[in-house]
Amino acid sequence: MTNIPTPTAILKNLLSIVFAVQIALVASLSAAVAAHDPVLLKFIAKVPASEFVQGATGYGKLREDLPVVPLLQGNDTIGYAYITSDFVSTTGYSGKPIHVLVGIDLDGKILAANLVKHSEPIVLIGIPNEKIKALTESFKGVDIVAEAAAGGTNHDLDIISGATVTIMIIDDTIVRSSIKVARILGLGGLNNNAAERGPSHELNMEMKDVLDWNKMSGDGTIRRMTLDIGQINQAFADMGDKRALKHAEQGDPSDTYIDMHMALVSAPSIGISLLGEKEYQNLLGRMNEGDSAILLMGRGIFSFKGSGYVRGGIFDRIKLIQGDISVRFHDKQQKRLGKLHAAGAPEFTELDMFIIPAETGFDPTKPFRIQLLSQRVVGPVDKIFKTYDLGYKIPEQFLTKLAQPVTETVDVLSDEDKAARRALWQRAWKSKTVEISILIGMLTLLTAVFFFQFAATRNKRVFYWFRIGFLTMTLFYIGWYENAQLSIVNLMALTASLQTGFSWDAFLMDPLVFILWISVSVTLLFWGRGGYCGWLCPFGALQELTNQIARFFKVPQWTLPWGLHERLWPVKYMIFLGLFGLSMVSVSLAEHFAEIEPFKTSIILKFARGWPYVMFATVLLGIGLFIERFYCRYLCPLGAALAIPGRLRMFDWLKRYKECGSPCQTCSNECFVQAIHPTGEINPNECLSCLHCQVLYQDNDKCPVVIKKLRRREKAAGKSGGEAMDRFLTNHPNSKSK
Repeated sequence: MTNIPTPTAILKNLLSIVFAVQIALVASLSAAVAAHDPVLLKFIAKVPASEFVQGATGYGKLREDLPVVPLLQGNDTIGYAYITSDFVSTTGYSGKPIHVLVGIDLDGKILAANLVKHSEPIVLIGIPNEKIKALTESFKGVDIVAEAAAGGTNHDLDIISGATVTIMIIDDTIVRSSIKVARILGLGGLNNNAAERGPSHELNMEMKDVLDWNKMSGDGTIRRMTLDIGQINQAFADMGDKRALKHAEQGDPSDTYIDMHMALVSAPSIGISLLGEKEYQNLLGRMNEGDSAILLMGRGIFSFKGSGYVRGGIFDRIKLIQGDISVRFHDKQQKRLGKLHAAGAPEFTELDMFIIPAETGFDPTKPFRIQLLSQRVVGPVDKIFKTYDLGYKIPEQFLTKLAQPVTETVDVLSDEDKAARRALWQRAWKSKTVEISILIGMLTLLTAVFFFQFAATRNKRVFYWFRIGFLTMTLFYIGWYENAQLSIVNLMALTASLQTGFSWDAFLMDPLVFILWISVSVTLLFWGRGGYCGWLCPFGALQELTNQIARFFKVPQWTLPWGLHERLWPVKYMIFLGLFGLSMVSVSLAEHFAEIEPFKTSIILKFARGWPYVMFATVLLGIGLFIERFYCRYLCPLGAALAIPGRLRMFDWLKRYKECGSPCQTCSNECFVQAIHPTGEINPNECLSCLHCQVLYQDNDKCPVVIKKLRRREKAAGKSGGEAMDRFLTNHPNSKSK
């Protein structure tokens, strides 16, 4: 028989169900509240304010607008506390967040940083947790205002060997989150305007021109950073750790440590040119909306990729930085390539694409940089580290300007952009202190030679070897080592900037090139084009040195008839005017035709280009073995550009006799660029200021005027002076002297 529940039992069961539902609702509500509570609340109860920050008496109430709590001293707010994982992603090796409790004062300085929880496997490989906590606490005193200005790189970081990625994640998240909090709260004078600004440009997705390697490497589409073994050994030695000297990189100091290139391949034209159409389409298939992608190319004994990422999926040697944004790459964002598609591209041992997710906030239209972490093993488990930056800004031709309303923030944007550019070129100058000093020393020495030319050219043998030595320094140091070769492209860029809004910042980015242009501007007023063309142009030095080697091996020298030579002079002016006219229409088109300059091939790229460019430069140098400075005389548009304002020089400084040209032809015959007319006049447009005519001006064996003076002195002394004149007539049978 079926038991029928009594009314009392039914009521009892209903009350049980209601009670269970209430408990479930309360539990669900509590879970929901807990799920929405900031991580911060889980930790401040465990870390008293007085232990966390000296002088703090407690925490204030959690702010309603963001997960921070005031740090109180009595009733006064002395700063704010927050957990890094509430503001930025802090995922480490373990796949779980690394939680750091940070205190920051009203001036934007970190009061304390406490590693409160992590799941990193560093303890399993023998690294004490206390060591990681101590490093985290070392962030006390870091100036976040300065970090914001420097892109998060204004402090020193001691990497713990074996925990490189963990430490770098902690460093990255503390700095980035602190900058965010400081901006939102206005600490230290920072403001949050940058977070509200939209982009001013977007990538031109319609432009799909296929470009060669030389074009892209020349206009900044591909950016490069090169370090040799000598530089890296010196950099680690300068850190003051004696162990670095014992573990220096072996090999020739000039051998490549790393030659690293970068390009933004999410721009269609760049991606198609470097990757090829098929690989570019594959890249688009892997990217989500708003993602970007860069291509890193490297060769040398040091890998930008390394092997550490295999363990944890994170590339610990490279980091992308853009303003407050810092991005580390995981293995799922990377793809290795086999070769480059671009014509004329060199060979690389590493070719890797990295996708930058849209959620990072990265803007491909704005400047950014890749920070490379170089390491040196100095013990069984110890390493020391040094960072280098490879900056990038996509050229304007790959961008489309967005129409934006004019607001009050425009002026702020302009000011911040100027400040960022100023900081960038100031860092460049600071990093090149030694190189700048050497160049200024060379310019000072050359200026002294020009001012005291009579004394400098008195001994022809000494002056000859001085000139050979100076040209050698110009070629190897200014040219091949520093790549400070001036070009007509520089002048076209200057003209374009004058049309669109001139700014010194762009020209100050390369200190040595800027100094050379300033020296050219000064010497044009005093001595014409010869100061640069005759002494400081690396390609000119290469021509003259190779011709001197040819003369040593008795290669015949050709002297063009004066009539033909005089008619070939204007060719370089025609080339210059043609390029200048093209630049008024299209700078990119003019830059293409500016390849008539072999400077990029022979000096900047050291002949590592496609065979047509190498052949062109080689042919010009080959002709120069027979006709000295052939390119300078007849084809160089830069020389023509400098010759035109050079006519405004303040004085004629080369000493001449009235007999020069009539009857004496010595200087005219021996001028290696035929800049002296048969009538004796020096053409300042063609003169390279080699000072050989000043050597002849004092030559006791070649100059008839000097010889006549010697004869008079000898006669006055009662001696025969015919021997000197006989030697002159023997050496110069075509002279008109009698």
